[in-house]
Amino acid sequence: MAREGLPKYRAGQLFAWLHQKQVLSFEEMTNLPKVLQQRLEELCHINRLTVERKLQSQLDETVKYLFGLEDGNCVESVLMRYKHGDSLCISTQVGCRMGCKFCASTLGGLVRNLTPAEMLDEVYTAARDSGRKISSLVLMGIGEPLDNYDNVLRFLKLLSHKDGLNLSLRHVSLSTCGLVDRIERLMEENLPLTLSISLHATDNEKRSQIMPVNNRWHIEALLDVCKRYFARTGRRISFEYALIEGVNDSPEDAKALADLLKGFICHVNLIPVNQVKETGFSRSSRQAVERFQKLLENLQINATVRRELGSDINAACGQLRRDTGRTKV
Repeated sequence: MAREGLPKYRAGQLFAWLHQKQVLSFEEMTNLPKVLQQRLEELCHINRLTVERKLQSQLDETVKYLFGLEDGNCVESVLMRYKHGDSLCISTQVGCRMGCKFCASTLGGLVRNLTPAEMLDEVYTAARDSGRKISSLVLMGIGEPLDNYDNVLRFLKLLSHKDGLNLSLRHVSLSTCGLVDRIERLMEENLPLTLSISLHATDNEKRSQIMPVNNRWHIEALLDVCKRYFARTGRRISFEYALIEGVNDSPEDAKALADLLKGFICHVNLIPVNQVKETGFSRSSRQAVERFQKLLENLQINATVRRELGSDINAACGQLRRDTGRTKV
């Protein structure tokens, strides 16, 4: 607006139209002069996602979206209903380069990062299409959020802006496979979000086999930065643990996990691993999951089993995108 020689308040009007009213064209910005609307049309572009596919669960109110991006790629978001409100899980990259052996999102590698605009538009489009108010957000879809650090930080600042959607970052959870250097940077931001660490194993040999990131940062380095993160922010850390039959779901694994996390102010989220045919992994039985949880609780570790939502529509991120073959470089 300044470059166009216009008063500052026009920028505020423009911001409100984009992030509060979430209009899709400049002509809808009725408090802007027609000449300015036309100038904006010449100079600017409002990003827009398309709903390529939409799957609605018959078991609960979960909705899975396949969003088309303007370059022909696509990503997934999942809208879930909880007692505390509706939560949206969004993607932060097209594909992923982390190479976790049990994950569908990483099978085709990384195509590109999502922009802050595209991440915001996942939120805006899901809310607009569903007619539901999104009260919390999870950055746990396709991609590693901290591998797209600068764009994700810009997205979070726009998401929580008082003149925009104004969603408190206390209602945002960011999941990472453990990029220690980026966690250190995030710690300095001192944001009130919840950090979720994808742990999935209790020793370096096993974790390196299923999570290549562990070859660069061993478990000891990851837990050290987690302790410092809590000391700096005061925010309790959540540890994600995907239970894989015959790999990490034994009573000995549960005891090792309890020993590893002893003294942490944390929560363990147990997740029966998603069935992805290319990985060859199988999810642990219900009995094994319940036994694992009970052992952790008996050892004074707060642990819950993630409630499965949208199981009839394969709501775990990465599978719908891969099934459609919608990947471009």
